[in-house]
Amino acid sequence: MFAFLLILLAIVSRVAPHPAWLNFTAVGGGLLYFGARRPLMQAALPVALLAGTDYYLTTFVYRYPFHVQSYLLTWAWYAAVILLGAFMLKSRASAGRIVGASALSATSFFALSNFAVWASSGMYPHSAGGLATCYAAALPFYRNDFISTVLVAGVAFATPQLASRLIHFHAGTAVKTA
Repeated sequence: MFAFLLILLAIVSRVAPHPAWLNFTAVGGGLLYFGARRPLMQAALPVALLAGTDYYLTTFVYRYPFHVQSYLLTWAWYAAVILLGAFMLKSRASAGRIVGASALSATSFFALSNFAVWASSGMYPHSAGGLATCYAAALPFYRNDFISTVLVAGVAFATPQLASRLIHFHAGTAVKTA
């Protein structure tokens, strides 16, 4: 249930009004946790929900025309991050693995999405310098995405552990005082 709540938090973190510079979303961390804690056959649901969010933001918030082909790479990335969570964090979600998976998640999105912007738009010259400029312009967003992914994934994986320890601690205290 917690994995589904994180996907809802990811959606809210994208659609709730916030300053453009913040770029703090629960998408990467939520997808990593979902992959680690839910059966892979359920992966279509978060991908579909986030794809619906892409449609909503594009057409109603930004008022751009929606073209499915413009989002296929992003939707494949959503599924890939779920797989990353399943293969890297399902059996052992140590702090190092969580940070590593978060880094792979944020870095892969940074690399793929900005390459797509450079390749498919006229915003940057189609040269090595244009590609470098595109990546350089996106560095502040990458930083915030990396931080938000580490924080969300860290809290998501730590919360059940902390809750379990608190329950065991209080259960032990209740037995000793009885």
